[in-house]
Order: sequence, then C-alpha cells, then structure tokens
Amino acid sequence: MIREISAGGVVVRPAREGWQVAVIEPQREPELESPSSVKGKRSQKRLLALPMGLVDPGEKPEQTALREVLEETGLTATLIAKLGDIKYVYVRSWGDKQRVFKIVSFYLLRYESGNIGEIKPEMRIEIRDALWIPLDGAARQLKYSGEKDMTHRAEEYLNAHPEA
Repeated sequence: MIREISAGGVVVRPAREGWQVAVIEPQREPELESPSSVKGKRSQKRLLALPMGLVDPGEKPEQTALREVLEETGLTATLIAKLGDIKYVYVRSWGDKQRVFKIVSFYLLRYESGNIGEIKPEMRIEIRDALWIPLDGAARQLKYSGEKDMTHRAEEYLNAHPEA
C-alpha cells in the first residue's frame, strides 16, 4: 500500500467574539457538482476543510504546515504546538485508483499577517476560497471527522494556555 505523509495547520486569531480559525473551501471535482450526476443531484453545501498538503523531501512537517497555510489561505502564521496526527486509508479517485495509507500531522498556529483568501492564481485549481470562521462550533462546519477533532484539540489547548 502506498503511504503519504502530510501536514496541516489550525490557524487561529483572537476576535471580539472569541477565537477564529482559518478554513479553506477546496475546489470540487466536476462530477461532484454536476446536476446531471448519475446518482441524482448532489448537495451544493459548502465543503470546508483545514489547509494541509504533502510533506516535500527535506521538509519538516511543521514547515509543511506553515507553507501549506500560506499557499492555501494567503496567511503567515507561527507555530504554537503540535495538535496530533490523523491516520486513514483512501482510494485515489484519479489515475491508478490505488489505496493509500495517509498520516496528517496537524499544528496549532497563530495568525501573524496576510489577508485570508489572497491565494495565488496557480493555487486556484485546488482552492476555491479561504475564510475565517468562529473556532467555537467550527467542528460542525468542517467536512472531515479528523479535522473536526483537531479543532476541538485547538480549543482545549487555548483554554488551558490563555497566554497563547
């Protein structure tokens, strides 16, 4: 089985109403949006996720998290702590259709600068949009269960470390 190692970030910033987290709306595959899908019309609900990507050769996972956040959201951030790893198996929907065992390390990051959604044109093939949402309740809006867990861990960390 093929293995992939990725890293991502839970980027937070303080706001009047509490912490906010940066999320992305990935581009969907055309067949998922087609109203004439074989299985009928699919939901057009916005799919939200956390920024993440493959660890490049010679790169440390925390470096990957910072790079992916910048590429996918337009934000720069600083590392606060590692939140944990998500492990899962998926089947590639493109090319060879192979099963892949994936490990994604997630890091809690603090927003430093940049304007969310200012994404380079070459990243628009992967990312439709990036936006801030309240951290409290973010898990209800995210698509993937492992990422939902990471936002809960971020909340727990921030509650236990108010100096962050």
